[in-house]
Amino acid sequence: MLAFFVRRLLLLTPLLILISFGVVALVLLIPGDPARQLAGIDAPQAEVTAIREQYELDEPLLVQYGRWLGGAVRGDLGSSIFQDRPVVTELGDRLPVTLSLAVGALAVMLLIGVPAGILAGTRPGSLLDRLITVFTSLSLALPPFWVAMVLVVLFAVTWRVVPAIGYVRFTDSPVDWATHLYLPWFALGLGGSATLARQVRGSLVDVLEQDYIRTADAKGLPPRRIIGKHALKNAAIAPLTVLGIQFAYLLGGTVIIEQIFSLGGVGQYFFVALVNRDLPVIRGVVVVVALTFITLNLVVDVLYTYLNPKVRLG
Repeated sequence: MLAFFVRRLLLLTPLLILISFGVVALVLLIPGDPARQLAGIDAPQAEVTAIREQYELDEPLLVQYGRWLGGAVRGDLGSSIFQDRPVVTELGDRLPVTLSLAVGALAVMLLIGVPAGILAGTRPGSLLDRLITVFTSLSLALPPFWVAMVLVVLFAVTWRVVPAIGYVRFTDSPVDWATHLYLPWFALGLGGSATLARQVRGSLVDVLEQDYIRTADAKGLPPRRIIGKHALKNAAIAPLTVLGIQFAYLLGGTVIIEQIFSLGGVGQYFFVALVNRDLPVIRGVVVVVALTFITLNLVVDVLYTYLNPKVRLG
């Protein structure tokens, strides 16, 4: 186990360097000049040149990246060109919003997907199995932004049960924090719950056909104990992989949902930076998201050893 952690940590640094450098190189291919956008369309060329020199945009790619990398090692991700605020400060304000949205959506996925998958997997071919299949198919077909708009119209505008926009910090009021996030949680987690339900169903159907399950049934063990103690643990390996991927997708796919509910998270911050070619913001967000994704993969790999002792990480 220790050797596995050391090996993954050694691979972490060059992987993050490759990701950040690749993003910087690709951003340079986007049409437009951030110095021109900052100065204005009608600004004279001398002013544009001065801004480009001020923010060191006129230097070669390797020089720009090397200077940024040196600051990133010290915890300095630079400052936004357009907002003139440190990227670390902005991420510190916005990352809790995106994490709250992603964790809540993950909870929705678990609360809907796991029970639905168990019900369908323990009764394959039944009417309940077919109804759950129809539900998951519809959930996968509905775009999250469409679900979000329908929820806003019904629960916020028509029935006025919950607020439509805004974000309240958890430390200010846990109740208001959850109340403002109910709709985005469900809108973002519905499609993922359908994917998770299908994975749980398929894995559970395969596991229930194994010989050790038949032996446990022949010995007279209650069905609840057979499924809960023996079948689910072995059937959880494939859904666990999907769950890790879905959570990483939630972190990187909240742009539209944040726009609809005016949450002001990392997704919206990154979108504005991408449009304006705000290089320090783009680099900082990509590195943080990549680091989160790698950490999630590490957690999933460790959980494999708990679910299946035959898997060795050494």
